[in-house]
Amino acid sequence: MNIRNAQGTGEIESLFERLKLAWDRGDGEAYGACFTEDADYVTFQGEHLQGRKAIADTHQELWNSVLRGSALEGEIKKIRFITPEIAIFHGLGVVKLRWQKTAPKKRDSINTNIAVKQNGEWKIAAFQNSRISGPGLMQKLFMKLSK
Repeated sequence: MNIRNAQGTGEIESLFERLKLAWDRGDGEAYGACFTEDADYVTFQGEHLQGRKAIADTHQELWNSVLRGSALEGEIKKIRFITPEIAIFHGLGVVKLRWQKTAPKKRDSINTNIAVKQNGEWKIAAFQNSRISGPGLMQKLFMKLSK
C-alpha cells in the first residue's frame, strides 16, 4: 500500500533537513528531538541505541570528539506511506569530516527509517544504517562458483 500524502512528504523532508542541521551544529539534543522517545537506532556498525536520550547522548559524545566539525550530507530517495501517520523512507548519507573538502565515496550509507506522526509532528521511530559497498571477495567467489 502506498498512500499519497503531499503534506506528509514535505514534513518528512523537513524532518530530514532538521536532522542534518543538528548534525552539522553538533547538537545532540536537537538531533535526538528528531526521534520518538522510544526510538530504535542501529548504526552502520550494528550498534543498537535504544531511546531518544541514548541517541542524543551517543552522538553528542562523538561530536565532542572524533566527529567534531563534521557535516552530514544526504538526501531522501524514497518515501512510502503505510498509513497517513506511518511512513517508511530511505535516505542516502555520508559524513564529511572537518578537514575534508568532500566525503570519501567508501563511506556512503543508506538508511531505512520508520517515521510516525505524533501529536501533529513527524518523528523517526526506527533507523537502520548500512554502508553501501559492492560484493566482497567471498561473495564474488560464491557467485562465480554458482554459475
